[in-house]
Amino acid sequence: MYTLFKKEVNSFLNSLIGYITISVFLLINGLFLWVFPLDFNIMDYGYAGLDGLFMLAPFVFLFLIPAITMRTFADERKSGTIELLLTRPITDMQIVMAKYLAGIVLVIFSVLPSLIYFYSVYQLGMPKGNIDMGATWGSYIGLLFLGASFVAIGVFVSSVTDNQIVAFLLSVVICGFVYIGFDFIHSLSLFGPFDLFIKSLGINEHYTSISRGVVDTRDVLYFLSLIAIFLVFTRVSLESRKW
Repeated sequence: MYTLFKKEVNSFLNSLIGYITISVFLLINGLFLWVFPLDFNIMDYGYAGLDGLFMLAPFVFLFLIPAITMRTFADERKSGTIELLLTRPITDMQIVMAKYLAGIVLVIFSVLPSLIYFYSVYQLGMPKGNIDMGATWGSYIGLLFLGASFVAIGVFVSSVTDNQIVAFLLSVVICGFVYIGFDFIHSLSLFGPFDLFIKSLGINEHYTSISRGVVDTRDVLYFLSLIAIFLVFTRVSLESRKW
């Protein structure tokens, strides 16, 4: 498993995919946070905070992570190497976990450089350090959980098709729906007393909760359950080739 994990990480870092992903994430967020005179601009906030980053980042991830994961299994299927991979002396779940963890590593590499923004805001605060540390670190934790969930969805979608473009588009749609789709359904007030339950099924509800600086066990369990469900779906997708 470790060998496959290392191979996947190296394939990201030895190609332009990994560096383009990290650069695009930083560039888009940097432009909106420091350059464009929009609501996200830190200098126009009037207070020291990274709220704009944590509002923007999920939507950037919504497109970047599917671009990372679209080739995970789709490329293996198209080239025919999936059969060779499945004959290795490791279980299907180990294959899934190796590819999933490799995607997580790239997400972490994308998020880490944004600590430069945190340091800048920390220094620019009046007085210096006048920033809500709890909410900031809670938001980073929430962002990592959100990214991990998107990777799990993307890996699953990649396992059901041999077309990378289809995998990318389906991943964007499913990630987008799981992120804000349930909020939209909740706003329609169609289910009466179940509306709040419908809303709680979406990622945004739990991401927002963690971003307040309080890491609630219920939010952590939600993300872990969501990730586990899609990883199991991926394993079932791989096993279906043996039926």
